[in-house]
Amino acid sequence: MVNENIDYSYHPLAEYICRLENNDTLLDDSPLNVVEVVGILKSYGIVLESYSQNLDYIASYQFLNFFPLFKYFNGEISIKKIVKHLKHQRINYEYAEYCVRTMMWHGGGDLDVYLDSEEFIENVNSLISTKFKYNLLVQVLHKVFPEFLIEQMRMMAYYKCLGQFWKEMSHIFLCLSDSYDNHKIKSIPSIVEYILDSLKKKVDEPICYEVKEKEQKFNIIPKVACLSLFNDVVVPYAESIFFRGTPFPGLISYNAQSHQIPSEKFSFTYGILYADPLPIGGAGVPPTLLMKDLNHYIPDYLYNIYSQTIRQEDDLLVQICKSFQKSMFCVTTAVIKGLAPYPLNTTNVEEQKENRIYLKKWMDRFQCSQISTINS
Repeated sequence: MVNENIDYSYHPLAEYICRLENNDTLLDDSPLNVVEVVGILKSYGIVLESYSQNLDYIASYQFLNFFPLFKYFNGEISIKKIVKHLKHQRINYEYAEYCVRTMMWHGGGDLDVYLDSEEFIENVNSLISTKFKYNLLVQVLHKVFPEFLIEQMRMMAYYKCLGQFWKEMSHIFLCLSDSYDNHKIKSIPSIVEYILDSLKKKVDEPICYEVKEKEQKFNIIPKVACLSLFNDVVVPYAESIFFRGTPFPGLISYNAQSHQIPSEKFSFTYGILYADPLPIGGAGVPPTLLMKDLNHYIPDYLYNIYSQTIRQEDDLLVQICKSFQKSMFCVTTAVIKGLAPYPLNTTNVEEQKENRIYLKKWMDRFQCSQISTINS
């Protein structure tokens, strides 16, 4: 049992600290929530697989390409595919790129540090020398603006790493759906536990980035860099996409005099955990693209639930966004438990104190999130 002498009742979200300490979750446990979370994560798993394939293709074959016109085609170019692309009958890979660029902009973790290291710059310069050996114009460009091409490869590194992470998460979410279909998953805590156990198996998985140019292999991020998937990709990803995000063009003024955007990046609250679902479907709101992709793969049992609401399909993207937020709070719960200094159900008083300091920092960030709305 948790020591009741450690007071935290003053906090507006004290209820959720109590929940986590008692092996509960941020999202209420109910049959409807279970169906929504599992169903949306099944759709998300399919979409993530497509996203990861494209990010890996761009990082492996479109690096240092100044005009990557066909980067969304994964190397399979045909008239039929071009027509479907122009009609927008495709996966919105732009959202995947939005996540890449947001991660790179916010930075964080040892990956961000390594991409500024001399070792990384030497590796990239070696690649540039080989790729543009006979291109005098690019050689001059590189000498005049030495950071330009290196910055492009930093971005490619994020493409590769996020693609690797999403590939793993796709597998986890699809296996979670299979477990639900086999009646092994029946509650929100069991969903969180499944995600956490799956992530723990990937804690020490290394990330590396290798490209091939003129029959030579170049280790842009070698294994000896000792970068891991969980600490150096998962945690910065959660920080950048779940919490910070970027201001939505068209909804928020970028005029400095209007003061609608915080002056410091760490004050940003544009991530999916804060997003108001109502504007979803409008131009300039990045999650709109993701919700449209998820819509293509919604399982029948979840679609039937949406069709029984008052507006039925008229606000389908909004309903999908609400379900997606619920699922991301489950993933966030797994991350919180995984990063806790001690097991959250510890009976040691000193460990409980440290855990509560840790949990309070999370709850401070959740105060203006959608956590109360999704549980209302």
